[in-house]
Amino acid sequence: MADERPRASPIQASRPERQIAFRTGISAESRAAAFLVAKGFRILARRWKSPVGEIDIIARRRSLLVFVEVKARERFDDAAWSVTDRQRLRIAAAAEAWLARYADSRIRDIRFDAILVAPGRIPRHITSAFEAAG
Repeated sequence: MADERPRASPIQASRPERQIAFRTGISAESRAAAFLVAKGFRILARRWKSPVGEIDIIARRRSLLVFVEVKARERFDDAAWSVTDRQRLRIAAAAEAWLARYADSRIRDIRFDAILVAPGRIPRHITSAFEAAG
């Protein structure tokens, strides 16, 4: 017989500090997306997942496609140093998966950006934050 008890969502089942981190991340991604829209980008996806990795935001402006990693910390410097080599490789692999699935001949340029978010500050957009090769 199947267990019919209601299950807690992953966020409900996790520790309180994980719940806070999750909510902080979602808020930072929302701020970053709004910031990109204000800069003329169209958001194509948020929190896009593939078997090889996740991309926080995928956005397009004309023929430019950007894969954006969002980092929220108390200070910008801490956020800037928090994108690890392993994360870069996973983001690049996920970007390849996105491009294979959603090929678009209008795209001429692809970039990997980072948006740093700190409390009470305007987000900081770092263009070409890293290369696909890591």
